[in-house]
Amino acid sequence: MAKLTEKQKLFVDEYLIDLNATRAYKVAYPNIKNDHSARTLASRLLTKVDIKNYIDEQLEKISSEKIADAQEVMEYLTKVMRREMKESVVVTLTKEHSEYVDTGDGKPRKKTVKEEVPQIVEIPAKLSDANKAAELLGKRYSLFTDKVQAEIVVPKFEGEDELED
Repeated sequence: MAKLTEKQKLFVDEYLIDLNATRAYKVAYPNIKNDHSARTLASRLLTKVDIKNYIDEQLEKISSEKIADAQEVMEYLTKVMRREMKESVVVTLTKEHSEYVDTGDGKPRKKTVKEEVPQIVEIPAKLSDANKAAELLGKRYSLFTDKVQAEIVVPKFEGEDELED
Protein backbone atom coordinates (compact mmCIF):
# COMPACT_ATOMS: atom_id res chain seq x y z
CA MET A 1 0.00 0.00 0.00
CA ALA A 2 1.32 3.41 -0.93
CA LYS A 3 1.90 5.84 1.89
CA LEU A 4 -0.81 8.46 2.35
CA THR A 5 0.06 12.08 2.87
CA GLU A 6 -0.88 13.79 6.12
CA LYS A 7 -3.59 15.76 4.28
CA GLN A 8 -5.07 12.56 2.88
CA LYS A 9 -5.12 11.02 6.36
CA LEU A 10 -6.74 14.18 7.72
CA PHE A 11 -9.31 14.00 4.92
CA VAL A 12 -10.20 10.40 5.83
CA ASP A 13 -10.38 11.18 9.56
CA GLU A 14 -12.67 14.13 8.90
CA TYR A 15 -14.70 12.12 6.40
CA LEU A 16 -15.36 9.40 8.99
CA ILE A 17 -16.85 11.92 11.42
CA ASP A 18 -20.01 12.53 9.41
CA LEU A 19 -19.32 10.99 5.96
CA ASN A 20 -19.45 14.45 4.38
CA ALA A 21 -16.68 14.31 1.78
CA THR A 22 -17.02 17.96 0.73
CA ARG A 23 -16.63 19.25 4.27
CA ALA A 24 -13.77 16.84 4.96
CA TYR A 25 -11.94 17.97 1.83
CA LYS A 26 -12.31 21.64 2.77
CA VAL A 27 -10.87 20.89 6.23
CA ALA A 28 -7.92 18.92 4.87
CA TYR A 29 -7.28 21.35 2.01
CA PRO A 30 -8.29 24.78 3.36
CA ASN A 31 -7.16 26.59 0.19
CA ILE A 32 -10.19 25.09 -1.64
CA LYS A 33 -13.15 27.40 -0.97
CA ASN A 34 -15.57 26.38 -3.73
CA ASP A 35 -18.01 23.61 -2.72
CA HIS A 36 -18.26 22.26 -6.26
CA SER A 37 -14.48 21.89 -6.56
CA ALA A 38 -14.23 20.34 -3.10
CA ARG A 39 -17.00 17.85 -3.94
CA THR A 40 -15.34 16.84 -7.22
CA LEU A 41 -11.86 16.47 -5.73
CA ALA A 42 -13.20 14.61 -2.68
CA SER A 43 -15.06 12.20 -4.92
CA ARG A 44 -11.86 11.60 -6.88
CA LEU A 45 -9.94 10.98 -3.63
CA LEU A 46 -12.54 8.47 -2.43
CA THR A 47 -12.03 6.37 -5.56
CA LYS A 48 -8.33 5.82 -4.87
CA VAL A 49 -7.51 2.32 -3.63
CA ASP A 50 -5.12 3.55 -0.92
CA ILE A 51 -7.76 5.90 0.47
CA LYS A 52 -10.39 3.12 0.44
CA ASN A 53 -8.00 0.77 2.26
CA TYR A 54 -7.21 3.42 4.88
CA ILE A 55 -10.94 4.06 5.40
CA ASP A 56 -11.51 0.31 5.85
CA GLU A 57 -8.66 0.11 8.38
CA GLN A 58 -10.02 3.05 10.36
CA LEU A 59 -13.56 1.61 10.34
CA GLU A 60 -12.21 -1.73 11.53
CA LYS A 61 -10.42 0.02 14.41
CA ILE A 62 -13.54 1.94 15.34
CA SER A 63 -15.77 -1.11 15.28
CA SER A 64 -13.41 -3.29 17.27
CA GLU A 65 -12.84 -0.65 19.95
CA LYS A 66 -16.29 0.81 20.41
CA ILE A 67 -18.73 -2.01 19.72
CA ALA A 68 -19.30 -4.60 22.40
CA ASP A 69 -19.19 -8.19 21.26
CA ALA A 70 -21.57 -10.89 22.51
CA GLN A 71 -19.12 -12.13 25.15
CA GLU A 72 -18.76 -8.65 26.65
CA VAL A 73 -22.53 -8.14 26.76
CA MET A 74 -23.08 -11.51 28.45
CA GLU A 75 -20.38 -10.76 31.06
CA TYR A 76 -21.92 -7.36 31.77
CA LEU A 77 -25.43 -8.79 32.18
CA THR A 78 -24.07 -11.50 34.49
CA LYS A 79 -22.32 -8.91 36.68
CA VAL A 80 -25.51 -6.84 36.90
CA MET A 81 -27.60 -9.92 37.70
CA ARG A 82 -25.20 -10.90 40.50
CA ARG A 83 -25.23 -7.27 41.68
CA GLU A 84 -21.46 -7.01 41.32
CA MET A 85 -21.83 -3.78 39.33
CA LYS A 86 -21.91 -0.62 41.41
CA GLU A 87 -23.74 2.57 40.66
CA SER A 88 -23.06 5.98 42.09
CA VAL A 89 -25.84 7.78 43.92
CA VAL A 90 -25.74 11.29 45.35
CA VAL A 91 -27.06 11.52 48.90
CA THR A 92 -27.43 14.64 51.00
CA LEU A 93 -25.97 14.54 54.49
CA THR A 94 -26.90 17.08 57.15
CA LYS A 95 -24.01 18.22 59.30
CA GLU A 96 -24.58 20.20 62.43
CA HIS A 97 -22.11 22.16 64.44
CA SER A 98 -22.78 24.30 67.47
CA GLU A 99 -20.96 27.31 68.81
CA TYR A 100 -21.52 29.89 71.50
CA VAL A 101 -22.15 33.39 70.24
CA ASP A 102 -22.02 36.55 72.33
CA THR A 103 -25.47 38.20 72.29
CA GLY A 104 -24.10 41.59 73.31
CA ASP A 105 -25.45 41.61 76.84
CA GLY A 106 -22.67 39.41 78.18
CA LYS A 107 -24.64 36.19 78.07
CA PRO A 108 -23.41 33.63 75.54
CA ARG A 109 -26.04 31.86 73.49
CA LYS A 110 -25.68 28.51 71.79
CA LYS A 111 -26.11 28.69 68.02
CA THR A 112 -26.53 25.54 65.94
CA VAL A 113 -25.77 25.70 62.23
CA LYS A 114 -27.05 22.98 59.90
CA GLU A 115 -25.30 22.43 56.62
CA GLU A 116 -26.34 20.05 53.84
CA VAL A 117 -23.45 18.37 52.10
CA PRO A 118 -23.86 16.24 48.94
CA GLN A 119 -21.88 13.02 48.92
CA ILE A 120 -21.48 10.32 46.26
CA VAL A 121 -22.10 6.80 47.53
CA GLU A 122 -21.48 3.53 45.64
CA ILE A 123 -24.31 1.02 45.94
CA PRO A 124 -24.91 -2.36 44.28
CA ALA A 125 -27.08 -2.43 41.17
CA LYS A 126 -30.79 -2.04 41.88
CA LEU A 127 -32.82 -5.20 42.28
CA SER A 128 -35.00 -4.23 39.32
CA ASP A 129 -31.86 -3.97 37.15
CA ALA A 130 -30.69 -7.37 38.36
CA ASN A 131 -34.10 -8.86 37.54
CA LYS A 132 -34.04 -7.36 34.06
CA ALA A 133 -30.51 -8.70 33.46
CA ALA A 134 -31.65 -12.15 34.60
CA GLU A 135 -34.62 -11.94 32.24
CA LEU A 136 -32.38 -10.99 29.29
CA LEU A 137 -29.94 -13.80 30.09
CA GLY A 138 -32.85 -16.23 30.43
CA LYS A 139 -34.17 -15.21 27.02
CA ARG A 140 -30.70 -15.70 25.53
CA TYR A 141 -30.51 -19.25 26.86
CA SER A 142 -34.20 -20.01 26.11
CA LEU A 143 -35.01 -20.65 29.76
CA PHE A 144 -38.46 -19.11 29.50
CA THR A 145 -39.92 -20.90 26.48
CA ASP A 146 -43.60 -21.61 26.85
CA LYS A 147 -44.48 -25.28 26.70
CA VAL A 148 -47.65 -25.86 24.76
CA GLN A 149 -49.59 -29.09 25.03
CA ALA A 150 -51.08 -29.93 21.68
CA GLU A 151 -53.28 -32.84 20.69
CA ILE A 152 -52.74 -33.73 17.09
CA VAL A 153 -55.29 -35.91 15.34
CA VAL A 154 -53.89 -37.74 12.34
CA PRO A 155 -56.62 -38.49 9.83
CA LYS A 156 -56.83 -42.03 8.57
CA PHE A 157 -57.98 -42.55 5.01
CA GLU A 158 -59.92 -45.54 3.74
CA GLY A 159 -57.70 -48.01 2.00
CA GLU A 160 -54.56 -46.60 3.56
CA ASP A 161 -53.53 -50.02 4.87
CA GLU A 162 -53.57 -51.49 1.36
CA LEU A 163 -51.07 -48.97 -0.08
CA GLU A 164 -47.44 -49.91 -0.48
CA ASP A 165 -44.71 -47.76 1.08
